[in-house]
Amino acid sequence: MNASFRDSLASRVKDVAKANVFVGTSSWKYPGWCGQIYDEQRYLTRGKFSEAKFERECLAEYAETFSTVCVDAGYYQFPTEKGLEKLCNQVPQHFRFSFKVTDFITLKKFPNQPRHGSHAGKANENFLNAALFRSAFIRPCESFREQIGTLIFEFSQFYPTDFERGRDFVEALDRFLSELPPGWQYAVEIRNRTFLEPEYFATLRKHGVAHVFNSWARMPPVSEQIELPGSVTTDFVTARFLLTPGRTYAKAVETFSPYKEVQAPDMNARTAAKAMVAKAKGGKRPSFIYANNRLEGNAPATIAAILES
Repeated sequence: MNASFRDSLASRVKDVAKANVFVGTSSWKYPGWCGQIYDEQRYLTRGKFSEAKFERECLAEYAETFSTVCVDAGYYQFPTEKGLEKLCNQVPQHFRFSFKVTDFITLKKFPNQPRHGSHAGKANENFLNAALFRSAFIRPCESFREQIGTLIFEFSQFYPTDFERGRDFVEALDRFLSELPPGWQYAVEIRNRTFLEPEYFATLRKHGVAHVFNSWARMPPVSEQIELPGSVTTDFVTARFLLTPGRTYAKAVETFSPYKEVQAPDMNARTAAKAMVAKAKGGKRPSFIYANNRLEGNAPATIAAILES
């Protein structure tokens, strides 16, 4: 177990959290982090590593190092009070969960994938349904509000059959955001680089919603997004460093699994993230910055590099 790496990283994460900047990873159930973030001995059953025990219990150990995590699972199903209680019971009170909002709200059309069942290939009648969002997503979260960071509306790439023009999406988004319940930190993540126009940023600013600075295959680097006029739309920052632009998700999985070490350092992303942390320090509301294994090969080491003084 590399205790010195983990202790050093935990100290740096704690320091920036004191300045209201929460830094963590996208998801946390990676056996490849054993010996780095996780002590494999904690997950042995009859002398053998138990993946079931690991997935069930490793969040508590994750929270010994990091101050936040982005729960990707929220994208695939609506949260339940029981599930949220289970998560919150494993972490300290100061820990924060950010959630990707369920795709039943953010998909214009369901992809032809088995998980969508009878909906596959069909238009989504609940796209940007604010009433459904309030009842199915916000309501279960109410009791855990103090431990919830940013709620992220992730929109997969739209095609001309979805929205002919970017401003058509912005108009729909404007209506939706106007109906959201107040008191939560919201952020929007898009995958259409051509939508990064002044009207989009102005709409987010109007509603106090953050643009998620996201490093993704077909998006411009975060360093370029930061330079776009008006791209900082709120008094808090949300960023997700997921993929190096130009590298597909499938290629990253193939190249980097099982995510034990950094294999392709992205110096541009690191520099942008470091600048973002520095700028967000001391904000009135907490900022959230996440890194994914598929950016460089190992998210904890990526974060350690970002937080190096």
